[in-house]
Amino acid sequence: MVFLLLSGLTTQSGIYMSSSFYEIVMLPNGEVVLQRSDEKGEPLIRINFSEEAQYYLREGSMDVAKAMIDAGIDAVELLGNERPAEEEDLEQRVLH
Repeated sequence: MVFLLLSGLTTQSGIYMSSSFYEIVMLPNGEVVLQRSDEKGEPLIRINFSEEAQYYLREGSMDVAKAMIDAGIDAVELLGNERPAEEEDLEQRVLH
């Protein structure tokens, strides 16, 4: 299963710079990746579910991975509007 995403870069002055197609792909080993569809190279994101998680997710692992990537993209957009974090702030962050 492949999902295509279109992403573009807009500068602070509102100029649209470029666009790329990204695809979410499930690899034969069960890993879900976000990669550029027009380029070779390392995926931008890799998601691996444990065997136990795969058991509970069954056929829904691709949907869960897509939701995780969507949430990450939303978070990046929100963070883009905040001030840059200081190096000290990054060291003390703990996510649960």
